[in-house]
Amino acid sequence: MMPQKPSERGAALLSVLLMVAVLAVIAATTLDRLRLSSKLSANGNALAQARMFTYATEAIAAARIEDLVARDAAQTTLSGDWLGKAQAIPIPIGSATAAVRDAGNCFNLNSLVTENEGRYLASATGQDQMTSLLVVLGTNENTARVVVAAAADWADSDITPLPNSVEDDGYRSAATPYFTANRLYAHPSELRAVKGVTPAIYAKLQDWICALPDPVLSPLNVNTLLPEQAPLLAMLFPPGKMSLTLARSYLAKRPSNGYGSLIRFWAAPEIAAMDPSPLVQGQVKLTSNYFLLNTNVSFGELKLAGQSMIVASPAPARVVWRSWGEEE
Repeated sequence: MMPQKPSERGAALLSVLLMVAVLAVIAATTLDRLRLSSKLSANGNALAQARMFTYATEAIAAARIEDLVARDAAQTTLSGDWLGKAQAIPIPIGSATAAVRDAGNCFNLNSLVTENEGRYLASATGQDQMTSLLVVLGTNENTARVVVAAAADWADSDITPLPNSVEDDGYRSAATPYFTANRLYAHPSELRAVKGVTPAIYAKLQDWICALPDPVLSPLNVNTLLPEQAPLLAMLFPPGKMSLTLARSYLAKRPSNGYGSLIRFWAAPEIAAMDPSPLVQGQVKLTSNYFLLNTNVSFGELKLAGQSMIVASPAPARVVWRSWGEEE
């Protein structure tokens, strides 16, 4: 057997070293992927557990809402200090809190249309109220009417644009073309897709709008409407007819046990002078049917924030939509 030359032995050693280096890289990569896979699995399990706790919180909240509504079928008031108050929910691991607010005290985007034989038609009253809300929040009335018409066209069933509005043709020219929904709003954030709704306009509206599951005028409960929600009372009347000062002061004078009667609410001279239409008088309520549940669940390193819309009637109370996101 011929002895190996030194150069050949060096080449063989280099090949072995390269092979060892390659194997080391493969092993390190495999371990990193294994650690990542284990962490993703743990995070997935934690997320699933946190969601289960959220479901449990929804069930508890629904039962309490049923009790609240059943306490007095004639009116829902602030009695019991339930509105917006964070309640600790007992869970076996981690912590959870829940807060409920009256989800009907908002501008219902779906009131921009009415339903007729399965089709959605633009509602003049709904458009007027959204215009008034935008104006009272500081938007020019002409700009407001253009935005509102586009928002109504987004939800109505036809493809014919309202005056100063657009339907599908107005969205095809966007950088990323899309179509109008031609159905009810599923979530208030959907308004951001409507032509003319700038980030500034949406920022003004986002705390005042909602998307109730029915195309009805916003069912404001004047027993739970807070003075700081005065823009919602002012929006019931034409732009500029009711000042925020008047709306705020009237809500602040509400009887501690509620109005007890809508006649009592509308009989006040400052409100009667506004000459509200029958439609507006009919939309104002003394009871609440829509509730928004805000939950926060902490489980290990995970913090999950959720929102759930709960409808109280017909009983039993039920969740109609929910959304989740990691708490910041």
